[in-house]
Amino acid sequence: MAYDLEEQEQIEQLKAWWNKYGTLTMLLLSLALAAVLGWQGWNWYQNHQASQARGYFEALQKAAVQNEPGQSVPRIEAAMKTLQSDFAETDYAARGALVAADALARMNEAGKAEDILRWLANSNHKAVAPVARIRLAGLLADQQKYDEALAVLESAPAPFEALFADRRGDVLMAKGDKQAAQQQWQRALDLLGAADPLAGIVELKIETLGV
Repeated sequence: MAYDLEEQEQIEQLKAWWNKYGTLTMLLLSLALAAVLGWQGWNWYQNHQASQARGYFEALQKAAVQNEPGQSVPRIEAAMKTLQSDFAETDYAARGALVAADALARMNEAGKAEDILRWLANSNHKAVAPVARIRLAGLLADQQKYDEALAVLESAPAPFEALFADRRGDVLMAKGDKQAAQQQWQRALDLLGAADPLAGIVELKIETLGV
């Protein structure tokens, strides 16, 4: 097929451009395609992980509401162990830890509940790790491990300062130190503010001291 002069010039310009930028263009296209495929693959992996983790979490929940410790405890432990080992970074692992610890403590397995709460308290789940510390302190206080409970409550994260102070008050009260308990509850009250729903409960605790 014959081309006129103008078309031949355009073809020559295109060839020159391709010789200069063709390799770079293909490289950029390949990188873009790899990024898209990588992103899709990562999303698939994340969804797959979440789906599997959800299955173990639901099994844990089911075992937690059963009133047969002989059967429930091994099932809770097995599900929680898998969540910790294979799906530790998922939200289901964090939520499962709270559910498992609560159920195990209720079934008189305080030591096992304590281990799970310690794991969560030291995990990368920053949003719920402080909650685990608060619950762990309560569990230790129930076992009269007051000093250990207070150590768990040191260095409270800023958003949880009031809740940590409130729990310190609970531990100190259980320990028999009413004055120190009152100080911590008052600190919690000051941090919460009168409008917070928890403030009324803390006020009631202070009033019961008669100080």
